[in-house]
Amino acid sequence: MESNYDDGSNVTINLPYPPIQPESCRKEYAYAMLGNVGSDNSEMSTVCLYFYNSVLLTRDFSNFANLFHKISIVEMHHLDIFASFACQMGLDPRLWSRNNGHMSYWTPASNHYPRIIRRVIENSIRGEMAAIEKYTWQAKTIQDANIVENLNRIILDEQHHIKLFNSMLEQLT
Repeated sequence: MESNYDDGSNVTINLPYPPIQPESCRKEYAYAMLGNVGSDNSEMSTVCLYFYNSVLLTRDFSNFANLFHKISIVEMHHLDIFASFACQMGLDPRLWSRNNGHMSYWTPASNHYPRIIRRVIENSIRGEMAAIEKYTWQAKTIQDANIVENLNRIILDEQHHIKLFNSMLEQLT
């Protein structure tokens, strides 16, 4: 079933991203940024999932698939921002995060892979909401204006993605 969804929408808001220039090299901030890179709730998880979604939906929902692809590129930019912060603050920007004092590598097993279109979109909305919650908490607790400014800018993209996904759901009814 081909959707008639217009995916010509911008997948990011029309505001520039702040420069990536942390004011401090506090390790706890660096580890928080690394967690945004390679934890279960991370940009890498989102990029991987949206890639999967775009391939899965190509045959029956090509416009949705294209939108997931475009959003995955925005998420890759977020991934780059967080990895750059971690690196600039002295950490190795591998796809890993610190859990209970130990480094754990990211794995695609962290994701849920629904195959029914409505569940694919709802799962994506839950992921965006979890990212917003995490980044909002970080923005309230991190005392580095540049990191906070970047977090708040990325939150705007994630909120926009939720609107796009909700619009996709509306197309299904």
